[in-house]
Amino acid sequence: MLPPAVQAALEPGDARDQLLEVVLDLGRVPEARYPGRVKELGDRPIERADLAAVLEQLGPFGGDNRAGIERTLHRISAIRNRTGEVVGLTCRVGRAVFGTVVMVRDLLDSGSSLLLMGRPGVGKTTALREIARVLADELGKRVVVIDTSNEIAGDGDIPHPAIGRARRMQVARPELQHQVMIEAVENHMPEVIVIDEIGTELEAQAARTIAERGVMLVATAHGNELANLIKNPTLSDLVGGIQSVTLGDEEARRRRTQKTVLERAAEPTFPMAVEMHSRHRWLVHADVARTVDLLLRGQAARPQVRELAADGQVRLAESPAPKVPAPPAPTSRVAAGPRLVQRPLPPLQEPEALIEELDGPPEPAEEAPASAASNQPLRVYGAGISRSLLDQVARARRLPVETAPSVELADVVLSVRQQLGRDPHVRRHAQELGIPILVIKSGALPQIQRGLERLLERRHSAVAAAPGAPATAPDADDLHAALEECRLAVEQVVLPQGRPVELLPRSERVRRLQAELAARYRLRSAEFGRGREQRLRVFPA
Repeated sequence: MLPPAVQAALEPGDARDQLLEVVLDLGRVPEARYPGRVKELGDRPIERADLAAVLEQLGPFGGDNRAGIERTLHRISAIRNRTGEVVGLTCRVGRAVFGTVVMVRDLLDSGSSLLLMGRPGVGKTTALREIARVLADELGKRVVVIDTSNEIAGDGDIPHPAIGRARRMQVARPELQHQVMIEAVENHMPEVIVIDEIGTELEAQAARTIAERGVMLVATAHGNELANLIKNPTLSDLVGGIQSVTLGDEEARRRRTQKTVLERAAEPTFPMAVEMHSRHRWLVHADVARTVDLLLRGQAARPQVRELAADGQVRLAESPAPKVPAPPAPTSRVAAGPRLVQRPLPPLQEPEALIEELDGPPEPAEEAPASAASNQPLRVYGAGISRSLLDQVARARRLPVETAPSVELADVVLSVRQQLGRDPHVRRHAQELGIPILVIKSGALPQIQRGLERLLERRHSAVAAAPGAPATAPDADDLHAALEECRLAVEQVVLPQGRPVELLPRSERVRRLQAELAARYRLRSAEFGRGREQRLRVFPA
């Protein structure tokens, strides 16, 4: 379809290798663009007759000035002058590349919606095309592709084989994409909807409507990073939306922030997101809600880095932890009690001793030396337990717990009793890696809470039992001072003034005794903070 001189220049095989697009501009020499370089094709400028010959072989252009070649993935975009005449063409080469889905294959099994971000040309549409094929063919899902510019499934009425058994719905005009998205859900009962380039507020609203109906979404959006999406007022709803909140005086002092702060307005439309920095290096945000909360508080997020090696294997790595200064020691007339140092759970030696029932005594296990102290939260993989429930319990109880997307990245496994029988590879994999498993009766919130608290207690006890570990039991003077602090707070502030009081950080045993003392006054109490900063807050009746 290209002019003869351009065809001759592209005839050698090496000229077509890694070719991205061919640019035909009126009055200029045609160009071939490759990754990182540009090559001129001949020395004769393009004339109007050359453009007319190409346009005669193309189908009609849509409202987005794009056309295609039937049964192919190539895309031709037009540049027009003020009168609407075509004066330039960008002919992008479309290829069905297989193997990219291995970067996020485990995320597709979760059934949660997935958002892909990245600069133009990084391969978002290519990845979207293969994801649609894997979901339809390998996972047996009912997949509908919303193809606005016919770039995912090619031009013409018959979709390209690269999308497998997925169905394709074309869009007459780009501004109608949100209507076709809703129509697909109402008329064709899809389990998965695949969308390329969500770019308007109406499309973002349609995506939230679809997600709330229980349909999985896989989409791309403009923006290099998740932080760019948060700052985009049109698309911020995809990650939960942003709202301004005014805090009370006490809460602002506790957070050490201004009274007016930015917070996430709702649950994200896409619970998982991927930043495509290159074709072989992706950053995975397995919990978009937590990442957005961290960014709004000015803290650094730690996405998982995935790199595709030359042998086709995916290398996983965690982003380096930001350097956070140590919190200052508390100052008060009451001395602070001894602190617990958080450390990872020590690996157990015997594979058969890795599984522990919550309601039964733990099986005997040979204790290994505790590793170096760490302030990192406990990474828990839930077998038969949704990650949203684990996150909900951790946020509600302020537990230093993170959900791990796979067994390999977890410190411990929390499993429902029946799940180990249904999914034996989790048990086998955990035993091979020396990862402890705690079994609970059901996935109810109280059971999950007890399980997480038991796992944290095991970590603390493992640290306390390690040689050279600091003593965690308070002496009589410190215990007396802590209880006296609680009594004075109750009798001088909570009861007469009706105001809550937050006590100094204490060990777990001391906090429990303080809570029992507050209960004798018929007052409510709750624990706040994480790690060494866990403390008790007493509320008025």
